Amino acid sequence: MDLKIKKPHLKWVWITTTAAFCALFALAFIPGASAQGNTASSEGTNNTQQVRNYANIMQNAFDFIVRNYVEEVDPKVIFEGAMNGMFGALEDPYSSFLTESDMGDMSHTTQGSFGGVGLNIIPFKQKPDGKLTYVEVVSPIEDTPGWRAGINPGDLITEINGISTGTMTMDEVLGILRGTPGESVRLVIKRGERMEFPVTITRAIIEVPTVKHAMIGDTGYLKLLTFTPMTAERAREAISEFRSNNYKSLILDLRNNYGGLLNSAVEIADLFLDGGLVVRTRSRIRLENRDFNAQRSTLVPADIPVIVLINKGSASASEIVAGALKDRGRAYLVGENSFGKGSVQQVFNLSSAGFKITTARYYTPSDVNIDKIGIPPDREVKFPEYTEEDAGRLNQLINANKIPEFAAQNPQASQTQIDTFARSLEREYSLNVSLLKRLIRNELNRTSFAPVYDLEYDIQLQEALNILRGGTYQNLMQNARTLKSLQEEAENNMAQAS
Repeated sequence: MDLKIKKPHLKWVWITTTAAFCALFALAFIPGASAQGNTASSEGTNNTQQVRNYANIMQNAFDFIVRNYVEEVDPKVIFEGAMNGMFGALEDPYSSFLTESDMGDMSHTTQGSFGGVGLNIIPFKQKPDGKLTYVEVVSPIEDTPGWRAGINPGDLITEINGISTGTMTMDEVLGILRGTPGESVRLVIKRGERMEFPVTITRAIIEVPTVKHAMIGDTGYLKLLTFTPMTAERAREAISEFRSNNYKSLILDLRNNYGGLLNSAVEIADLFLDGGLVVRTRSRIRLENRDFNAQRSTLVPADIPVIVLINKGSASASEIVAGALKDRGRAYLVGENSFGKGSVQQVFNLSSAGFKITTARYYTPSDVNIDKIGIPPDREVKFPEYTEEDAGRLNQLINANKIPEFAAQNPQASQTQIDTFARSLEREYSLNVSLLKRLIRNELNRTSFAPVYDLEYDIQLQEALNILRGGTYQNLMQNARTLKSLQEEAENNMAQAS
């Protein structure tokens, strides 16, 4: 293996996807120069002599181990261990060494499908040695095995195939979650403080999803599941269909959308904005300081009210779109605070291996970076949270596996059957019957393709429709504030409190 980094074969890759989607790294290629040239020209580079000294020390240590260790050791093993250590020292879940296998997986997943479980995950409190405390689920991908298993954004994976994630690295986790379709993976899921339950998921070919759409009365409903090269084209097709149905308003659903391509996010924002800034990237590397602007035309006219739905599974490219439409006064946000990933990664090749590293942060049109903060909705609507007692009872219900058994036995259950079963569970577990009906309906949906929307149980979608139909949209938009003004207010409040 060629260990030289001075002249790697290089492609620049803009990535806004949240993290490892079972090794789904969505990539957009942008021409560039060499890594060495860009780094040398950037401001704030470490002292050149100090860098050389450390590089020489590392080379000497490598040579010494290869020649003098008590047993013969594969240089590749030492190299990969050193690379993992360097990137682990950054304490950045989005920067990592990529093995030959990882680079191969990246090539496969950019073609639109791969074998896996369909979970977008990140490390949860990664340790200095590269081991994990837990693995956090950013979002399950709709219509995949992970989604059908009932895994939610924010769930923690504590065990995989009987092995604690506290003893594993992220590469080891990914190596198990992805792989041959048809094989099962056993997880233990921790949800909140009181809920912990096992889940068995069978790997499948994961087709990278993009867009779902439908009319809800005279409102166009556009759901983006991820940002790929095809997302903007599919969204245009959906909006054209809305126009043919004389739509009067539009709901853009970005919930549980983990991100994807930066360019795709800009193209989606361009459908709603008539010119002007969509997002700005800032970096130590001069060529990465860029403004991404909308074109001087729109597909969705300015007089069409737009509401964007977000939640804690809305990340990265989703936050670029939501932040741009909010800051530019083009949409009203409903739902929950978004995930909070405001950084951009690039992938560099090193012979057959490579690495992914954060090289820039992005800023919304009002000049706010939302990394680790997220975007607050204009109208917060949360699904009911469990009390501690409810969580304990719900944990018992989940571990009893009664709802999946009912769904398996009654895949075409009528509303009467659902109501009757929910009432029986209410008596047995003392849980809210509306919650139980929603859990049953969700489980039934997971046995097939998810419906485009569910008006009966989706209170966030209900609220968006109420705003559009209630005649309050324009007044709400006049009082909506940019992310910059919200951030400044929060800082002032903190200063006064201290």
